[in-house]
Amino acid sequence: MGTHRYAGPVWSLFRIVVGLLFTLNGAGTVFGVFGAAGKHAAPLGQWPGWWAGLIQVVCGLLVLAGLLTTPAAIVASGSMAYAYFTVHQPQALLPSQNGGASAALYCWAFLAIAVLGAGPWSLDAALRRRPMTEPLVATN
Repeated sequence: MGTHRYAGPVWSLFRIVVGLLFTLNGAGTVFGVFGAAGKHAAPLGQWPGWWAGLIQVVCGLLVLAGLLTTPAAIVASGSMAYAYFTVHQPQALLPSQNGGASAALYCWAFLAIAVLGAGPWSLDAALRRRPMTEPLVATN
């Protein structure tokens, strides 16, 4: 089975959208913006909410840009697994019953991004394409 010619660009768009949505969710938690109506920012340093929001903002932006994608996606996936099993799963077994569908989906989406990489439309790919022999600063 061959790779479809749009697989790379579509994968890059998937990564970009997941990173953007994750960033916006974290911005709602950390800064009180882009969140649900009436939602306020979590108090600075409050565990686990503020820290989860910070992970969402930082890892979401890295994944969105496709920079340090694999480590950022691993941290994001782990944070969503933690959220699912400590916040949602104790309420009920299934995500449809416990409100944890988005945490489960983010967890698996970031795991896929960590394993499959950023795709061709990413800073990671651009940095790999740059010739290593080219000096960073012009010398006279």
